[in-house]
Amino acid sequence: MTDPADRLAGRFIVIDGPDGAGKSTQVALLGDYLEGAGLAICRIRDPGGTEIGDRIRDILLDPGHEKMCAPCELMLYMASRAQLADEVIRPALAAGRCVLGDRYVSSTIAYQGAGGVPTEAIAVAARIAVGDCMPDLTVILDLDAEAGLARAGRAGRADRVEAKHVEYHRKVRQMFLAQARAAPATHTVISADAAIEQVHEQLRRTVETWQWK
Repeated sequence: MTDPADRLAGRFIVIDGPDGAGKSTQVALLGDYLEGAGLAICRIRDPGGTEIGDRIRDILLDPGHEKMCAPCELMLYMASRAQLADEVIRPALAAGRCVLGDRYVSSTIAYQGAGGVPTEAIAVAARIAVGDCMPDLTVILDLDAEAGLARAGRAGRADRVEAKHVEYHRKVRQMFLAQARAAPATHTVISADAAIEQVHEQLRRTVETWQWK
C-alpha cells in the first residue's frame, strides 16, 4: 500500500464471520497495521460501541435470556446499530477516518436469518436503522461450525449465542457465505482455518488490493 490515507480514508470496512473465526483479533491486527501506515482509524464493535449500545449488548449476550426470540434479537441488534451509526460511524467517515468494524448488518442476516427471520425483513429493518451507512467492504472470515465452537470454548467464553446447538451454527456459516456470493463487489471470503499471522497477511493484502467502488 503506497498511500493508505488516499485509498482508505473515509472507507467503512467490516470483518465478520461465525463464532470462533478470530474477528476481534484480526480487527486489532489490521487496525494496528493501518495506523502504522499513517491512516486515521475508528474501530467499532457491534453490538455496542456507544453507551446505549453497550447496555443493549449486555441484554443480547446474557446467557440468562435464552428465551429471547429471533425477532426480538433482530430489533435489539438494529437498535444498537442505529445508535452506533448515528453517534460514531457517520461522524468518523465524514472526518475522513477509516472505520474498521467487528461485525455489522451481515451478522444479523446470518444469525437471525439462521433463526428463521426472513432476510427481506432484516433488510427492511437495516434500512430503518442505518439507512445508507453500509460497509464499502465486508470480509467474511470463514470457519466450519465445529472448529469455531471449539475455539470459542478454549477461550473460556460461552455467551447466549455461542451456546446454541451446532446445527444452528452450521446454518449461520452458510448464511455468511451466501451473502458473499450474492454481493461480490462488496464482500469477500477469507479462510480462518490457518495461523493468525497467515490470516492477517491475507486480510492485509485483500484491503490493499481491493477495487473500491
